[in-house]
Amino acid sequence: MVEAVNSSLGKMLLEEVSPVVMVLCTPLVEETFLKNGLSFVETLKPFCNFSNIDVPVRTSGDQLYRLKKFTLRLFNASDIKQPNVEVAKQRLEHVITQAGEKVFHDLESDPPQITDILSNPESEIAPTWFQYYNKELIRTLSFSDHEAFDHPVACLLVASSKDEEPLNKFVDLFNTNRLPSLLNDGVMDPKILKHFLLVHDNQDATTERTSKVLSEMRSTFGNNECNLLCTNSSKEGNVEHQANPWASFKSSVPAETLGCALTGDDIGEIKDLMQEFASRHIIPYMEQKVRDLNQQISATRKGLRNQIKNLWWRKGKDDVPDSTKGSIYTFSSTESQIRILGDYAFMLHDYELALSSYRLISTDYKLDKAWKHYAGVQEMMGLAYFISDQSIKEAEYCMENAFSTYMKLGKSGFQNATRCGLWWAEMLKARDQYKEAASVYFRICGEEPLHAAVMLEQASYCFVLTKPAMLHKYGFHLVLSGDHYKICDQVNHAIRTYRSAISVYESTTWSHIKDHVYFHIGQWYAIVGMNDVAVRNMLRVLDCGNQSKSTQEIFLRDFFDIVKKTGMKHEVVGLQLPFINMSSLQVIYEDHRTYASQASALVEESIWQSLEDDIIPSLNSGKSNWLELQSKLLPKKYKESNVCVVGESVKLDLEFRNPLLISTSVTSVSLICELTANSDDLKLVDKEPSSLSLETEHNQVTTSGLSSFTLSEVDFTLGGGEKKLVRLTVTPSEEGILKIVGVRWELSGSIVGVHYFQSVPTKAKTNKAKRKNKLTPTDALKFLVIKSLPRLEGSIDHLPDKLYAGDLRYLVLELKNNSESPIKNLKMKISHPRFVNPESHEEELTPGFPDCLKKGPEQNTVQRETSRTSVFAFPKDVSLQGDRSLRWPLWLRAAIPGTMSLYFTIYYEMENVSSIMKYRTLRMHYSLQVLPSLETSFEITPSPSRLQEFLVRMDIVNRANSDAFEIHQLSTVGCRWGISLLQPVDTILPSKSILPGQGLSCFFMIKDCRKPGIEEEKTTSILPSQTDTKLITQDDDEKFFDIVNSPLASFHESERSCHGTSDQLSPNTVDFILISRLAKSSNPSAEQDLLKILSHHSCHNRIRSSIPLSWSLDGPKTMYHDFSTSFCEIKLKMVIRNTSDGFLSVSINTIDGLPDAAAPTPSSGNLSGWRYVPAITEEMKLTSDVMGSRLGKPPPSMESSPPFIWSGSSSTKVQIQPLSTTEIPLQVSVFSPGTYSLSTYELVWELFEHENASSATSGTCQGYPYYITVLQSE
Repeated sequence: MVEAVNSSLGKMLLEEVSPVVMVLCTPLVEETFLKNGLSFVETLKPFCNFSNIDVPVRTSGDQLYRLKKFTLRLFNASDIKQPNVEVAKQRLEHVITQAGEKVFHDLESDPPQITDILSNPESEIAPTWFQYYNKELIRTLSFSDHEAFDHPVACLLVASSKDEEPLNKFVDLFNTNRLPSLLNDGVMDPKILKHFLLVHDNQDATTERTSKVLSEMRSTFGNNECNLLCTNSSKEGNVEHQANPWASFKSSVPAETLGCALTGDDIGEIKDLMQEFASRHIIPYMEQKVRDLNQQISATRKGLRNQIKNLWWRKGKDDVPDSTKGSIYTFSSTESQIRILGDYAFMLHDYELALSSYRLISTDYKLDKAWKHYAGVQEMMGLAYFISDQSIKEAEYCMENAFSTYMKLGKSGFQNATRCGLWWAEMLKARDQYKEAASVYFRICGEEPLHAAVMLEQASYCFVLTKPAMLHKYGFHLVLSGDHYKICDQVNHAIRTYRSAISVYESTTWSHIKDHVYFHIGQWYAIVGMNDVAVRNMLRVLDCGNQSKSTQEIFLRDFFDIVKKTGMKHEVVGLQLPFINMSSLQVIYEDHRTYASQASALVEESIWQSLEDDIIPSLNSGKSNWLELQSKLLPKKYKESNVCVVGESVKLDLEFRNPLLISTSVTSVSLICELTANSDDLKLVDKEPSSLSLETEHNQVTTSGLSSFTLSEVDFTLGGGEKKLVRLTVTPSEEGILKIVGVRWELSGSIVGVHYFQSVPTKAKTNKAKRKNKLTPTDALKFLVIKSLPRLEGSIDHLPDKLYAGDLRYLVLELKNNSESPIKNLKMKISHPRFVNPESHEEELTPGFPDCLKKGPEQNTVQRETSRTSVFAFPKDVSLQGDRSLRWPLWLRAAIPGTMSLYFTIYYEMENVSSIMKYRTLRMHYSLQVLPSLETSFEITPSPSRLQEFLVRMDIVNRANSDAFEIHQLSTVGCRWGISLLQPVDTILPSKSILPGQGLSCFFMIKDCRKPGIEEEKTTSILPSQTDTKLITQDDDEKFFDIVNSPLASFHESERSCHGTSDQLSPNTVDFILISRLAKSSNPSAEQDLLKILSHHSCHNRIRSSIPLSWSLDGPKTMYHDFSTSFCEIKLKMVIRNTSDGFLSVSINTIDGLPDAAAPTPSSGNLSGWRYVPAITEEMKLTSDVMGSRLGKPPPSMESSPPFIWSGSSSTKVQIQPLSTTEIPLQVSVFSPGTYSLSTYELVWELFEHENASSATSGTCQGYPYYITVLQSE
């Protein structure tokens, strides 16, 4: 913090609160000095500031002090008056306008950066013209009637030696008619110091007359009160001063003409004159005046007695109305004398005496309600406190009090409040209180916009000087100031303030104020004729999506109006309308990889590489891929380049986004490309690798882009906020090096937007993943263009976008090569063979679909071997060139519901082409939406009564949302299983179709048609109709669909592969194929769908059983025998089958039928049936239990005899090989007629994983119910 005297305010007070000298001169004096382009007062002004004066002063006390700095203010008598308000206002406006003209040429430069502003010293942050403006603003209040520091201290009377009777001229000059009205009206004291000056013009007057006149003056006015000034010593009048002292005082005249007749001696004489006048006349006069006034006031006002007397005298003035107009005090009043004493003491730097005087008079003014006088005294007290480095709080209190009092006076006090505010703000700035100073500037803004603009701008610089800097307030006040400047048509200043605000907001997220600044500064640049700069600034607001729609329309309209005024197209690099999303940049080009559609090009490269690994042949040097071959064939400096082909487009996808809410039309969008032909390099790439010379230097030759490549142009319209992915292409027509540099577009036909790609990451669809070095963005957009090659085009006819699960379609793959160079060795690989299966021949279907899938009259049931190779090779004789096309049949089956992507890769080789590329691939991609249809599940259980038969339950649910389905047939796969219905078709599905969401269950019997043997089984031939069963009632003559041959067999093989690797001939699994179709609809457009069929494949359905064996007991059911001769022997046969994959050991344990007496309980469960008993007289009882009923207890005579016995061995053990069958003979002996249950046996089994296994699983099975009836023969 600097000393108060050396601060900006201290210097201002030294200049503005200083003694006034009134100048009265004759016309010849003015004529003499006008030879130098200056008036008399203007000539003396530069020499009225004494910075090195050393004058002793003694005012109120006996203590002397020395004045080191002193200033005089010279005014012509005609200028000593209160300035006219309108004239003062115009003068201030002229100061601002003149400052604006000086900064006009600086407006074309770049705006200042905030970092530069903060690094500048304080004196360079604010414009220098502010000080001049503030001084002029203060001077508008000169010669106020309530202040005394503007009262003239002395009068300088000046006559020329060329005047006639100069002495009379001096008398006439001080005539009261020529004095200012303020002196005649009693406001100012006319009894002031008079000093007489005689001016001698060395160019005209003679020295003798001058000396005579000077002698007469001294004898008349006194020797000490007269002086001589000789001037214009240069006869030629062409003196040039290197440091012209008048340049800063009169800038309207060229500095070369100012003082042109004054020599160095003349200037020195003027300096000496003014210093002598100040030190020997002005200061002593003021010193004496202060002492006299102080003595007078001390006698009348100072002391307790005088103060009480003064208060008593003013007691009756309490009801005096406020004094707001005119002066109520003359210069001779006590109050005015005290004020003069204070101001004289202030100007003589005796601040203590000044403060005591101001305090003394302050109370009087307050009691008299002379508020303007009171505020003026408070203002001077604050300045005195400040300049004397006394209490800061007292100084601020006085300034606040003065400011508030001025403001209470209303409009009449506002100018004084403004001056008070300026001094107050400078006081705060001198003490580094910049934030408080800014608030003072804001308070003195007022209603006049130009004045407010200057004050707001000064407040903004206070904010940037705070620690830390308050940048947002700095920028905001600059914007407010600029708006006020624009209201007053000070456009240059408006631009200047907005340019400074840009540095604050350009790096912030305050988009609204940022758009406001750029938009208006662009408008204002257009007003001053700088259209190029206007366009450059308006471009910054084009990305104004945060603004309202109406605001955006205004921005865009004004922007294009400004552009049209320039009359030319403007190319703008980095234009933000529309916004380019560089992360979406994707380059699609074709080298050995070609694409059938845009969708194919957008697929990840890893997917295609996984398909092509099996079809791209290996080179002689091991498993080198095409990329490694390319690195051997290309020149060294092009190894990292991509490769494209002459005549084939390089495509670039780029997303454009409209940041606005209004529609924007974008036209002529195209790429910016460069193609450089290099003949030496292009010859090298056509040679074999062994002949390459990589050390050769090459010279590049640039060719014209108009003939060497073709660019696409795209026009489109973006709605508000809309995004659009645009595809741009470049098609090279010559070999060479192609570079994609950027993209360009036009707006409204007058703005050309340009965006370059040099430093932008790029996604290339043919990304070379196996390269060691990652491609730079420039490399990704750089291509080696080789000569034209054959290119295969392919499509699939009638491929649907949406279909039901199981839907079977017949398609045709069409391939065409438009080049005259043939292609050969075609191979194809499909990503999902479960969905697509190619035919093995090219012939069209006869008959048509779906009749081609039905069985013929002599259809063989033996399944044909299906090819399961992953690569389909077209016949060797297939070659394409010219107009010939190849149409190859394909079968499509929608295997599972969901969205499915199908990928096809077709490999082909080329003849008689560049050695850099021997083959190419065609990549095709299609997306299918598969909807749910019928969902099936099967449950197979062994038949309890028949060994080779099984019960099948099929559950069907229609998962479709709207369509119903008809089921056509159910077939078993293979030659082993026959199938038949267990119930009529009409009872299964009375409505003929399965409605959406409906479910049903069907029951079937399947029969193992293999002939059982003892150790092995032999398959018997089976009729074709036995493996299929029809599930429709209408069209009884309709043929079955052939599931044995392609394509159903092939698709079934794919389904089996997807569901597991179980052997098709496994006896414990059964495969089913259900054929269905869409039900008939009333909609005529849906009739075509009836031709479509759906196949539903269910694989590896296991026969559900909890034990590893099945058996049956065969024998007679009824026999007649004469029991009177002997008991009856019955032969039986038990057939046991090992249904597992392990080794089975079975023990058969038989249990004889016991007599009733042997039964421990009635419910023992070992009941052997009933028998015939003769009539007896005893009462019989009938008993029953949960297992059935039998006769009551037999007579005692029969209790000991069993009804039957197993007459063979009681236990038989057999070993059965996996999946084998064996027969065991059994025999039972019956002793009496009756019906008997032969289930009194059990099978104990053990299962081993292999023949010599030590561990096994085991279990016991009770015999199946088997009843035999034996009757007495007659």
